[in-house]
Amino acid sequence: MAPDARPFPLPIVDHHAHLRPGPSGIAAARAFAAHGGTDLFLATQNYLPRPPRSLEEYREQFSTTEALAKTVREETGLRVYVVLAPYPIDLVHAVPDLPLEEAEALQTRALELASHEVVEHRAVALGEVGLPHFPTEPPVLEALERVLEVALRLAKEVGCPAVLHTDDLDAAGYRRLAERGAHCGLAPQRMVKHYARTYLPPEERSGLTASFLAKRDLVRQALRDPGPWFLETDFLDDPTRPGVALPLDTVPRRARALWTNPALPGVDTEAALRVPFVEAPQQIYGLDLARETPFVFREGGA
Repeated sequence: MAPDARPFPLPIVDHHAHLRPGPSGIAAARAFAAHGGTDLFLATQNYLPRPPRSLEEYREQFSTTEALAKTVREETGLRVYVVLAPYPIDLVHAVPDLPLEEAEALQTRALELASHEVVEHRAVALGEVGLPHFPTEPPVLEALERVLEVALRLAKEVGCPAVLHTDDLDAAGYRRLAERGAHCGLAPQRMVKHYARTYLPPEERSGLTASFLAKRDLVRQALRDPGPWFLETDFLDDPTRPGVALPLDTVPRRARALWTNPALPGVDTEAALRVPFVEAPQQIYGLDLARETPFVFREGGA
């Protein structure tokens, strides 16, 4: 049997992507499925030319994400899981138009709305929540820190993970987040560091779960990690920002490359890929994922 014909037995999961309603988002989802993808975590995003300025606009945004997830499921057969929260940077951009106190209160109310969607099983996590990845005026940063505490407390209350937006973290950064979570009663494993661009071993992540950007070298570094950890593209369906994130078919292509050309001595590829595709979804989200029919990868690059 040729290497590419050896059936791949696992689901393939992209833990974080953004899509817009319309043909480009569906086309990206179809490409993900065509390359072997089975499960997609769909994070909400702003669909307006500016961040929401009212709770009703956040309600419309969340409803759009939920409806888009339904469309993707129907048109591609993918399993899609919705992740909802007001984007923390929305507060930064809202301050010129809203008083800081009002902008902070809006984020809090939108988080409460998102947590209700989790309770109603229309979303699986609160995210992205967190702190800005760029210098911010102290009063705005303090407001964002208070909002993050609300998010972590709500995640604990409704029993879901919190998907974190932060700058890239070192060991001290992971430790500070774990301390925030402990203060709010949220277990560190249920705090998922989205867009982790630097590999740190488990002992330096203070119990937090990393969702690694699916770049070749970073994926190979993670393969020896016992987990839990995820892979993601952070795909952004935005024609005005081409190349800002990885293509949505990246995670299946990485799986194919590792499956057909194992290059790490002593690493059981199937066991290693079970971590982001089976074990982490079960441990962090309580999802029991499986592939009904083993997938045969097509020939092509990775």
